[in-house]
Amino acid sequence: MSDPILPPDSAPDPAERTPNGDPIYHYEDAAPFELASGDEENIAAISDHIERHVGPISGVFHELLSDQVHIDVHIVAPSADFPFYTLVTSGMSDRPMHLPAEATPEDGLPTYLELCILLPSTWPLPAPGEPMGEAFEDENLYWPIRWLKILARFPHEYQTWLGYGHSIPNGEDAEPFADNTGLGCMLLLPALSLPEEFQELVISPDKTIYFLNLYPLYQSEMELKLEAGTDALLDRLEAYGISDVVDPDRPNTVPEPA
Repeated sequence: MSDPILPPDSAPDPAERTPNGDPIYHYEDAAPFELASGDEENIAAISDHIERHVGPISGVFHELLSDQVHIDVHIVAPSADFPFYTLVTSGMSDRPMHLPAEATPEDGLPTYLELCILLPSTWPLPAPGEPMGEAFEDENLYWPIRWLKILARFPHEYQTWLGYGHSIPNGEDAEPFADNTGLGCMLLLPALSLPEEFQELVISPDKTIYFLNLYPLYQSEMELKLEAGTDALLDRLEAYGISDVVDPDRPNTVPEPA
């Protein structure tokens, strides 16, 4: 994978930069397995924050065995104000991320982060009270949840960080996430369809949790972002009317040459 993944105890190679000038990072070995349990106070604070700004939590995907951090995924069902499913992690912010050594407070990089993803109201999520696992034996349905969990654990496994505008491919070749889509990369940005007040949660003077949304991309879209910058990609997505709600069949805004 590349951008923005950094191997433990290493620094970006200045020669490995995008045409836009951003460093391309790679990662190698993950940290050894470390059993983790959830921080109940942190979970409660995040749950309250979700319900205050988005809506009542209708279900939670609980982890039975957790490495590094205990990741749960909270589900908010579609409503009149937010006509889509909102899925939000808790647990990623139990530990601080590993920011670059040269980072300063003025850089505004997030030390604590949680992730969300927005799914259309037609996505076959289990109804409240139904078993949560059976609905996701099909990877065509499960991949958004899988990637929430992968990326929420990622900074702690690889001693790195994630933040605004970072893009992460599904392997070196950005393989499609599942058989039902050609999307194979993730971009991290705020969720435009959720309230601005949702984007951060102040826990204490020393801890503010930021929330970023996962935007699935095609490989060619990620390449445009690497070459010309995030704003260039956002202009293209806006021109095509691409929203922050996942659409596995959406058009590619940077079509490959015929």
